[in-house]
Amino acid sequence: MAVKSVAGASGGAVVAAAAKALAAGWAAAREHVGAVDLAVALLGLFVFGAAVQRIRSKGPMLWPVLGIIPTVFFHLNDIYEWATAVAVSAGGTFPFRGMWFGNCHGVITVDPATVEHVLRTRFANYPKGAYFRERFGELLGDGIFNADDQAWREQRRAATSEIHSARFAAYSAVTVADLVRRKLLPILSAAAAGGHPVDLQELLLRFTFDNICAAGFGVDLGCLAPSLPEVPFARALEDATELSLFRFIVPPFVWKLMRLLDVGTERRLKVAVRLVHKFAEKTLADRRAEFEAVAGGGNFFHRSDLLSRLIDAGGGGDGNGATTYSNKFLKDFCISFILAGRDTTSVALAWFFWLLSEHPRVESRVLHEIAGIIKNRAKQSSTHNDVVFSVEEVKKMEYLHAAISEAMRLYPPVPVDFKEALEDDVFPDGTAVRKGGRVIYSIYSMGRMESIWGADCREFKPERWMKGGGEGGGTVGLVAESQFKYAVFNAGPRVCVGKRFAYMQMKMVAAAILTRFRVAVVAGHPVAPKMTTTLYMKHGLRVTFAEREQEENVQEAYFMEGPNKLKDEHSMSSNSFT
Repeated sequence: MAVKSVAGASGGAVVAAAAKALAAGWAAAREHVGAVDLAVALLGLFVFGAAVQRIRSKGPMLWPVLGIIPTVFFHLNDIYEWATAVAVSAGGTFPFRGMWFGNCHGVITVDPATVEHVLRTRFANYPKGAYFRERFGELLGDGIFNADDQAWREQRRAATSEIHSARFAAYSAVTVADLVRRKLLPILSAAAAGGHPVDLQELLLRFTFDNICAAGFGVDLGCLAPSLPEVPFARALEDATELSLFRFIVPPFVWKLMRLLDVGTERRLKVAVRLVHKFAEKTLADRRAEFEAVAGGGNFFHRSDLLSRLIDAGGGGDGNGATTYSNKFLKDFCISFILAGRDTTSVALAWFFWLLSEHPRVESRVLHEIAGIIKNRAKQSSTHNDVVFSVEEVKKMEYLHAAISEAMRLYPPVPVDFKEALEDDVFPDGTAVRKGGRVIYSIYSMGRMESIWGADCREFKPERWMKGGGEGGGTVGLVAESQFKYAVFNAGPRVCVGKRFAYMQMKMVAAAILTRFRVAVVAGHPVAPKMTTTLYMKHGLRVTFAEREQEENVQEAYFMEGPNKLKDEHSMSSNSFT
């Protein structure tokens, strides 16, 4: 015991002496090293670490502690062009990471082979992921836009069956034509008569919202009423979407704390989501009651909107259906359907009309094609003065189809998308991605890659979509590009089921407007993309409309003088089609 006591005392003395020496050393250091010196030393370590990272890796600057965040912040005003330039310099694929302890890491790519690997070859390893689902969970629930695995497959089957049915296709075409004729064209005529500029992007957003709600829910929201009113459901859905996107910008602990305390953007999100769901639930309840009142549905159920068809299919029509869709399933599905089609086609059309204003040669050829359709119609019927075209007529408008495709190549409605890796993986080019990593593919940047589209990749050139380059001005057929090279409509198993509807809608609207009006962008109007999940024009698209008063003379000129002469005249004068 005595030995232990002596040893313990001796050890304690040693520790005390060491502590005393350390304190003395720290005191001496403080006398010679100030706070400024420490700050300079830490800054030096920071810069050294950043320099080492810059030398070792390709891609953007990844700062110590903060990762890619400062770099992105410095390029917020030109984020898409910056990402394109980085992708070019990095060879197509590069890594990124966020703040320390934020669990945000992965790769950004524009390589079609990598996109195919993620969206088709290893599809099961790259779902939407928990990161995405958590942020859109309140608004979309388990809807197809937010679902993975079995929930996604079930909704995909339902969507494919109903959206591709002849009944829904015919109904959706009628809704587009009716909205164009009864609402859109009268508003544009009033604008032309008044001579005042309007925001074409806003009008198109209202049009597609009314259209998608008519096709999806079978209701007329009235967004495109002459007074252009604010519609509560439309405003609530827009707010809910924007506020959900805010969760992608801030760290998780910020928005989760706000949600817990019910303050700020999270409180507003809760209110907006409640309004969206209340509208969807009431519409669903009314439709179910209507269905049950019509002798069990079947052929007696006259509605053709998507919600009605799903209720009918879920009930089997004759009461013997194998599947009965729950109210939650129908609500989540229809909200996702409306969100998917609410602004994508309208934004695509806004960019299309702007590009036409910048390229009169392309507008000339589009008008030449439309005039041919009208001339053929005049031979067969007395409806040649109707500026709303049928589905069969817009199918024949191949150059218009090519021009819209080209507009979306340069300005895709969804500029970037991402997936989340379930397990470690290696891409075809050897790039490794770790479990939980996010794979971001920039569709905007892919449209500007010389390695994908050639040296003229930044030119607006619809002829690249025509077989043989579209020489001769006639109907020559369309080029079918790889969906992994042109991922505007997604690709692989998740490719957009509404692609045919979207093209039909865009072509019908564009042809009707161009046939009746000359559209001119207001001089000096700034045009730039907005940084969000949909490629809105940041400042809208201010345009003026003028009626085409001598339409028959224009048609005659097309066929007497041919498209080449008209192209030359249109290049010299903006009044070629007056």
